[in-house]
Amino acid sequence: MDEKKENNKSLLDDISMDEAQVNSLVEKYDAESRYRRLTGWQGVFISLWLAAMSLFHLYTAGITTMPITIQRAIHLTFAIVAVYILFPVSQKANKTSTPWYDWILAIAAGCVTGYIIFFFNDIARRGAEPKEYEIYLGIAAIILVLEAGRRVVGNVLPCMSIAFLLYCYFGNYVPGIFQIRGYPISRIIQHMYLTPEGIFGTALGVSATFVIVFIIFGAYLSQSGGAKFFNELALAIAGSKPGGPAKVAVVASGLLGTINGSSVANVATTGTFTIPLMKRVGYPPYYAGAVEACASTGGQLMPPIMGAGAFIMSEFLSISYLSIAAAAIIPALIYYTAIFTNVHIRARKQGLSGIPKDELPKLNLVMKESGHLLVPVLVVIITLLMKYTPLKAGFIGVVSVIVVSALKKNTRMSLKDNFNALVEGARGALGVALACALVGFIVGTSSLTSLGLTISNNIIEISGGHLALTLIMSMVACLVLGMGLPTTANYIVCSTIIAPALIGMKVIPIAAHLFVFYFGIMADLTPPVCLAAFTGAGIAGASPAKTGFTATRIALASYLLPYCFVYNPMLLLQNVKPVELAVLAVSALLGVVALAGSFEGWFFRTLKAYERVVFGIVALASIHHNFFVSLVSIVVLLVLMFYFRGTKNRDKAVAAA
Repeated sequence: MDEKKENNKSLLDDISMDEAQVNSLVEKYDAESRYRRLTGWQGVFISLWLAAMSLFHLYTAGITTMPITIQRAIHLTFAIVAVYILFPVSQKANKTSTPWYDWILAIAAGCVTGYIIFFFNDIARRGAEPKEYEIYLGIAAIILVLEAGRRVVGNVLPCMSIAFLLYCYFGNYVPGIFQIRGYPISRIIQHMYLTPEGIFGTALGVSATFVIVFIIFGAYLSQSGGAKFFNELALAIAGSKPGGPAKVAVVASGLLGTINGSSVANVATTGTFTIPLMKRVGYPPYYAGAVEACASTGGQLMPPIMGAGAFIMSEFLSISYLSIAAAAIIPALIYYTAIFTNVHIRARKQGLSGIPKDELPKLNLVMKESGHLLVPVLVVIITLLMKYTPLKAGFIGVVSVIVVSALKKNTRMSLKDNFNALVEGARGALGVALACALVGFIVGTSSLTSLGLTISNNIIEISGGHLALTLIMSMVACLVLGMGLPTTANYIVCSTIIAPALIGMKVIPIAAHLFVFYFGIMADLTPPVCLAAFTGAGIAGASPAKTGFTATRIALASYLLPYCFVYNPMLLLQNVKPVELAVLAVSALLGVVALAGSFEGWFFRTLKAYERVVFGIVALASIHHNFFVSLVSIVVLLVLMFYFRGTKNRDKAVAAA
């Protein structure tokens, strides 16, 4: 047993990249990873600050509650102070210590957001009517939030926020249908700073409750050995199969992605060992990077714990998070079936083997040593099924990690491990917190000026009332916004501006929101700016462009699925007719399998050109919302699949004779 542990340790350690290399690569594509590594008293202070932030949110999640605006203000105060201490003004700035001017900015930011905490009751009593000095506090708050957001999420979202704020003031100069009367500075400050419509709006509220608690849950699970367990579990299950490392990437990244809301971070976490393994058994570097990017990105689509956007969607739609997760399950399974089938067919086509079994961990040993770490995930699922709020479920999940991990010595968490989990959990929430605060300017502008309604009406008018054209325009908008926005911010913007247009076209609300949610996430795979694919390419040493286009091809079914569930929401478990749902689901699953075979030109045997075309056309038809089209597609695909299998056996018999 000790020898097996040593073999497994050697396998994972030998193929993994150096930590410094990984950090450098992730920082290139992920602004949230460009934080200072502080030491000395500064390191001690920020660690205590972040730990206090996590403890506060665990306290309010599981023990007591407080007024929502005060909760949001405390959340933002913790986050914005930490951002100015941790994140430098530019990538070239010193990353080992915080300069004096950032300490001043941190204190100033804490004061302007903390003002809401201490004077909330007074502000509420006077209906948020601003005093003269509050105008200046509000201006300072807006500037400081914009700068903190620029440091932690990049330039695009702050620039969009500035554009929306300018529209509030200069809207009377805008020509045509977008012209408004324009609002004075005092009214804008009141709306954005003193009311729960702007900075302290719903988006920040979700970040301050559900999102951060689940990020802390993920940090605890990782600190207890959960990340390593998921990797070893995937290796034990799929590592020896044909093209095993690619299947390991799909399984491990899917497991980790459910608790990790960042595609780039997920690629870096699992890709550092799956990509070298894929290259080792014969996958081209660009293909290895693309597979990891697809698998990691899909984690945000996979219940039970999806990306932060799913919690915000629950709040926007005023439905339970469990309803969101249930609606997403069939599309998520189809997505991962498509990825898994692609790598399997590529492996069989090229005759790629798996990893020798003697180099892999044994499933029974992995489960014996660390299988109990699955219990906290099951606890979260059960508590959600028992109608607990996601906030309470996340808190119970954290407690269950601490208790369950203590059952065995190899996963037992020390005081230091618990402290590190608190620190990492809070640090992981900083980007989401500032992104949600910045998006508050966009959502606030929409509520103040009715801009969202205006844009939605114009989308409908431009499309001529045709749903298909509206969907295409919405998809393009989500993908373009995704080039510069984190997926959570992308979803909030699109759900504010674009989703109402879809709902106006009689699309049911959950389908409209999941449509923009999906395409916001798929932006991480879509060229020309596909950050997950670029990260995978960096680890693989491959061409970023080729990796991005390959990722798009592998995940092609995911670009079709949202159209399918918009036209037939039964795939989202809405108004279910069991027979019809079964036909639609089976048709879609067979379709993504056939589509992989068509693209690879192989299905049991090498396909002729015309066979690939026919197979591909029927595959595309099968991913359709119509019951009869799906039924016919199932029959035709099964006939083609048995035909390809039969001719393979016949060709073998002829060759043997």
